[in-house]
Amino acid sequence: MKWIFLTLVCFAGAVLAHSHEKGDIQIRHPWARATPPGATVGAGYLEIRNNGSQPDRLLSASTSVAKRVEMHVTEHAAEVAKMRQLRAFEIPARERLALSPGGAHLMLVDLARPLKKGERISMTLRFERAGEMEVQFEVQEMGARHPRH
Repeated sequence: MKWIFLTLVCFAGAVLAHSHEKGDIQIRHPWARATPPGATVGAGYLEIRNNGSQPDRLLSASTSVAKRVEMHVTEHAAEVAKMRQLRAFEIPARERLALSPGGAHLMLVDLARPLKKGERISMTLRFERAGEMEVQFEVQEMGARHPRH
């Protein structure tokens, strides 16, 4: 019985580490890809859920592992993919926004060091309504297409 309890506690801790909430905003499964030595950019992904009756906007993000964090969306036209920087990510009321490879993402520009698989990086997200949230991103292997936790 003791082992079952300990297993459940460990599992609950792992789940909680990948979900952050403040006000009506919930952040789920924040993750980033590992980068090779010498890389100057990285990418962060997550799901933002707005459980409130008012829309919110992600206005900015910052982390100590990069000089700046930009909000990008990848657009596909005539078999060419282009990234476009946005001023904010809109999160409508009672909806979710998924940031994922090949789509919307957080671009970590001018990395201070490579991102290593298995580490956690801290990032501050600033929302128009919900305010600031400190979020831990788990670094996955290079080329990962989704979080593995």
